[in-house]
Amino acid sequence: MVGIAAVRNDVAAGQAQRSTKRATALGILAALAGLMFGLDTGVVAGALPFISTDFHATDALQGWIVSSMMAGAAFGSLFAGRISVRFGRTGAMLGAAVLFLSGTLLCALAPSAAVLILGRVFLGLAVGIAAFAAPLYISEITVESARGSMISFYQLMVSLGIFLAFVSDSILADGGHWRWMLGIMAVPASIFLGIVLILPHSPRWLMMKGRTESARKVLQNLRSDEEVAEAELQDIQARIKHSSDAGFGLFRKNKHFRRSVFLGMLLQVMQQLTGINALLYYAPRVFQAAHFGTSAAIWATTLVGLTNMAFTAVAIAFVDRWGRRPLLILSCTIAAASLLGVGVLLGVGATTFAMQLVLCGLVLVFVAGFAIGEGPLVWTLCSEVQPTRGRDFGIGCSTVTNWSANWAISKTFPLLMVAMGASSTFILFGVFNGLFILMTLFMVPETKGVSLETIEANLFAGKRLRDLGR
Repeated sequence: MVGIAAVRNDVAAGQAQRSTKRATALGILAALAGLMFGLDTGVVAGALPFISTDFHATDALQGWIVSSMMAGAAFGSLFAGRISVRFGRTGAMLGAAVLFLSGTLLCALAPSAAVLILGRVFLGLAVGIAAFAAPLYISEITVESARGSMISFYQLMVSLGIFLAFVSDSILADGGHWRWMLGIMAVPASIFLGIVLILPHSPRWLMMKGRTESARKVLQNLRSDEEVAEAELQDIQARIKHSSDAGFGLFRKNKHFRRSVFLGMLLQVMQQLTGINALLYYAPRVFQAAHFGTSAAIWATTLVGLTNMAFTAVAIAFVDRWGRRPLLILSCTIAAASLLGVGVLLGVGATTFAMQLVLCGLVLVFVAGFAIGEGPLVWTLCSEVQPTRGRDFGIGCSTVTNWSANWAISKTFPLLMVAMGASSTFILFGVFNGLFILMTLFMVPETKGVSLETIEANLFAGKRLRDLGR
């Protein structure tokens, strides 16, 4: 989910704010990695009831089927930084595309739960690599005035993928065709594979590899003015040459870099503790707990996906107008209040049609609240607060943290529902959303319209985390 030189004349600064159509188009194409992410995240919700019947899956086995993708994603993200450094952001996305396609075929043809789990591990590896490389690529080809919107567009693609997966599941639910639910994902995986082949390398990665002329050519194609491109090139070069330390070496030696890494990791933990993925992976089960029928539960799940997609578009429209902090605080407040309401309704028993409608409405309000802030802005901020020479390591740490927390929650959610009950589980998630508000107030910086180089300079100058954008 850029970086124009901090000091330049007013004319050049004005020109720098205009990203070319080519840069926008390439950012959109890279964001299709998010579509694959969303499709493979969402498809399991509708398929799981039929898979569990065919394979006689217990609650524990269902947890493994769902969470195996997250385990693969956590493992893949461990190596995503190294892959991205060696082969480039586009090289990493190409590897992810191959894994998407092979994992999809394994899942669709799986003769047993074990093979299905293996296929989902492949998909997880793909997601872990793509979730690292795509937002990083987008942030590195986009100017700061559009950076928040473009990285949020990646999250919109994730939401669109989840919605399309839910629609596909709903259409195929009557016949219980779970293999078709999983196998149809081979079509977008093949398209994504073809698209990645036409993406140019990131200019920042080219500069890191000493390929200055190649970086200059890419920037000239991405920016509205050659002088702006040259100024950005010089700024990137200065930042890269500022220190030879990178990755773990910089993390070990520099306390300020450790602060940005820990902030990214904490943001990802809090995003998972909002409860969004527990809801997305097990939405039909949640609605069945509120006495929805199987078919009604799956269609209600589709509404969840539609809401998620629609309000992610709201985030794109306002993230570079209102800023990160106001949207994030509003998002956490809506999510906390709605989840507390869901917990109360599940506690008293939503047995009447009217109460079921209210519960469904509160779930949709929670999803809307998450989509306008907690979803897209966490990824945006994690890509913005890491310095150039440690960006791969820093984003890698936050991505591993995201998927590790995602795995833990998706694995334990069915057991929590049994042990604590649905009511207490959702009240707990509501409390976590409330804690996210406090974290935002005291730790999260406002990075709207601020270049990556300025954020980096403030970080190494020792400014407080919440003041990195000032």
